[in-house]
Amino acid sequence: MSVLTVALLQIAAAGNDQAANLAIGEAACRKAKHLGADVALFPELFSIGFAPAVPLDPDGPDVYRSPDRWTDRVPPSPPAAEIWRGLAIGRNSAFVRHFRDLARELQLAIAVTYLEDWPGLPRNTVSLIDRHGELVLTYAKVHPCAFSQSEAACTPGDGFPVTTLDTAAGAVQVGAMICFDRLFPEAARALMLAGAELILVPNASSMETYRLSQLRSRSDENMVAIAMANDPGAGKGHSIAFDGISNSDSSARDMLVVEAGEHEGIYPAIFDLDRLRDFRDRETEGDAFRRPDLYGILTDTAQHPPFVRVDHRGDPVPGRTIGHVKHVL
Repeated sequence: MSVLTVALLQIAAAGNDQAANLAIGEAACRKAKHLGADVALFPELFSIGFAPAVPLDPDGPDVYRSPDRWTDRVPPSPPAAEIWRGLAIGRNSAFVRHFRDLARELQLAIAVTYLEDWPGLPRNTVSLIDRHGELVLTYAKVHPCAFSQSEAACTPGDGFPVTTLDTAAGAVQVGAMICFDRLFPEAARALMLAGAELILVPNASSMETYRLSQLRSRSDENMVAIAMANDPGAGKGHSIAFDGISNSDSSARDMLVVEAGEHEGIYPAIFDLDRLRDFRDRETEGDAFRRPDLYGILTDTAQHPPFVRVDHRGDPVPGRTIGHVKHVL
């Protein structure tokens, strides 16, 4: 049996104090290794605890609304370049290098999350470091929550890479999504089509039943293992893992591997890779019976009512056009 253990690090960052977060993260990785983990997975934007450089009103206005929901008053907002000023770091920063050294020392793969320095606006990023200390995958959130001030100030990622991760359980094909990406079936589908067997999901949000169900669905429909690590706290937590194996001997089974509560902790998720691969060889989900020749509408870039969203100038969500709607602001 080829067993892979992913430690879901449901740990709280110390705001945007990167030195403190490095120490917290190192301690969590050491505990994960002690618990037998092959991979340690951080929550979203752990390097800065998702805390911007300037105060933002948590109940502040949306950046994008339906056209008829705008008024003449443009709500105040700091310039996008100021929101994360001084907090972005590069892949070769001391923070990332520290976790590369730690991964090599512990022989532990680490999926570390940080605000990545990038031309223009920074990116919301996870880098997967293998047990030899090498960066083998870097993924930036393709679907930032652009309706919010903080994530409207981020550059979206531009693809869904998959890598071969060398582990003590053997090679495993790994990809990543981040938080809001889970709402879009296309994200997990793209990863499955690129060969992913395991999807790592850093997260930082409330986690109700319907959001947990999104991850369950992504796991089932793509026959992939999914591991999600979330921030702890009231209304949050519930870091969760599904193994992607929805039936056994023609009988339905629960794919749930582990689900945390809301408290801080480290939660090992144990996956049987041989069983997953056997299931993928013989069952009907995933790519076996798809009809991609009929899915052209999925690549239509136009937004259609009632889903049209624009900013106060009438500009649509970046990368989108507006179809079949007349709007005047």
